[in-house]
Amino acid sequence: MLLNGSQIILECLLEQGVDTVFGYPGGAVLNIYDALYDYRDKITHVLTSHEQNAGHAADGYSRTTGKTGVVIATSGPGATNLVTAIATANMDSIPMVAITGNVGTSLLGLDSFQEVDITGITMPITKHNYIVKDVTKLADVIREAFFIANDGRKGPVLIDIPKDITAAKCEYEPKTPEAHDRSAVNSAEIEKAAQVISEAKKPFIFTGGGVVLANAEAELAELAELIDAPVGMSLMGMASFDNASPRYTGMLGMHGTKTSSLALTNSDTIIVLGSRFSDRVTCNTTSFCENIKNAKVVHIEIDPAEFGKNVPVDVRVQGDVKTVLTALIAKLKEKGAVQHPEWMAQIAEWKNTYPLKQVGMDEESVLPQYVLETLADITDREAIITTEVGQHQMWAAEYFPFKNPKSLATSGGLGTMGYGLGAAIGAKTGNPDKTVVNIAGDGSFYMNMTELSTLAKYRMPVIELVFNNTVLGMVRQWQRLFYNCHFSQTTLEKPTDFEMLAKAFGIEAVTITKKSEVREKLEYAVKCGKPVLINCIIDKDVNVLPMVPAGASVAEPILEIAVDC
Repeated sequence: MLLNGSQIILECLLEQGVDTVFGYPGGAVLNIYDALYDYRDKITHVLTSHEQNAGHAADGYSRTTGKTGVVIATSGPGATNLVTAIATANMDSIPMVAITGNVGTSLLGLDSFQEVDITGITMPITKHNYIVKDVTKLADVIREAFFIANDGRKGPVLIDIPKDITAAKCEYEPKTPEAHDRSAVNSAEIEKAAQVISEAKKPFIFTGGGVVLANAEAELAELAELIDAPVGMSLMGMASFDNASPRYTGMLGMHGTKTSSLALTNSDTIIVLGSRFSDRVTCNTTSFCENIKNAKVVHIEIDPAEFGKNVPVDVRVQGDVKTVLTALIAKLKEKGAVQHPEWMAQIAEWKNTYPLKQVGMDEESVLPQYVLETLADITDREAIITTEVGQHQMWAAEYFPFKNPKSLATSGGLGTMGYGLGAAIGAKTGNPDKTVVNIAGDGSFYMNMTELSTLAKYRMPVIELVFNNTVLGMVRQWQRLFYNCHFSQTTLEKPTDFEMLAKAFGIEAVTITKKSEVREKLEYAVKCGKPVLINCIIDKDVNVLPMVPAGASVAEPILEIAVDC
């Protein structure tokens, strides 16, 4: 059939199973948006207040549904506003397709109005990108983009389309999407890994984002039971394992638990699932390697470039984590289940000795731990949590006991302040029956609060929970410890009335100032079925602990801060 480029784009999206896109219109994508009008019964478009947040929404949609997120932006500043969102997705291996418009092909390279070389700009932060200058190649480029975004290690792909290409016509022929082959495993690698694991006396499983991306949560749980092992995780691995399990030891790394660091350093076999050993996990990589020198490391990872990049490994198994674990579990079952009662008793003792606990100044102190544990109780741990970046992000990871796969969306690798509210919009769009809560600090909130208008526009019942301490808390914490309490530009103290602000945007707001108000106001926000801003006032010197200082060993976290400013 004869279609124009814009119609071809939307037909190809439908081919890929896309029913939702996020974006913001502009001159270079007018043809696409005109076509969207005709396809409005087939493809839902969510209009945000800023392109960056549209990109984060596509990212949050992907993280919480397992589908490929799609975002559309116009040329020039519209395209460059996507850069941070694309980089965020790239660092965390999130499958996303960004479609940008550009000036007509005859105007390319002439510094035309709202022209920018977005493919050049995004080359380092995408798996691949394209500029399409021939409408006859458009359909195949879109299909290839979706394939690449989901093939192997997942990630974002950008397609830049000049305006005349979106209007040009050509014959379009539907095609069935190409399937991904995730079945490949090396039987020799599986056998070697199974042998090492079966001989372990003190195994420790460490999970990363690869488990979540591979939908391998059930296999992880089965492996932990089969080999009777504790499970720790990176921030990106959070929600891959039930946090209420006695096997769960918490995060590992800069703000990880003492139990996880002890489990790591006392283990004789470390099974690493879909993690790249980032610096936030290893802290001081030299000392990290020294701490685990007596342990054998079995690394299961889809990207071969990660083997030995940061930490030496003894056994490497390349492949999709779910596929590998399925084969590995079968091989381990042949050898028989094992029990490590003394090792698991030691884990339980460490958890009891080094619990995560915040202490307030008085009985009515509002502590993030109590707020998050109360939220978990009210929602029966069924909520999807998104976060901004800072202290509140770590508190969410530490104190909300996740149990469901894909129930956390947070910027791990790039650490993007302003990520969470857009991600919450995407998460709620993809999971309309779930309670979605964005955990924010007031610093991050000021970066994206315009998206409250999006919640109001769509009557989207997302909860924006702001831990308001009037400072940039994480940076202030570092200044307290390492910069002689020089709180340079981290004291915000803006005279913003959050309740009036929310009302101006068209949503409700409540304020929490003492512990006795927490449950009642959280219950209202969860059950009212409306978008609600919760202004939760906390002390500016509530810290994130444990904490491993820069350059220190992961085995030596700070458990208390005694610096008096």
